[in-house]
Amino acid sequence: MAEADGEVALRDPNQVVSEIETTRENLARTIDALTERVSPGNIARRSLDRLRQQVARPEVQLIGGAVALVTAGVVAYSLWRRRR
Repeated sequence: MAEADGEVALRDPNQVVSEIETTRENLARTIDALTERVSPGNIARRSLDRLRQQVARPEVQLIGGAVALVTAGVVAYSLWRRRR
């Protein structure tokens, strides 16, 4: 590595090789983590987990029940109108 005055600093070659290996290992771990994060199967699994957590919330269940009740009412009304 060059110093500010243009001199070349002498470094232990074994230390340089060790730093390169450490950097390479860190890069490999980072790439593995990114690959795991963007895997389509893992994205789908995480999305499904989030959906399940949201549906399990009491306020969502209350709204879902109301929507189901209104839907059932609309279907019943539509069937009743057809029979008349």
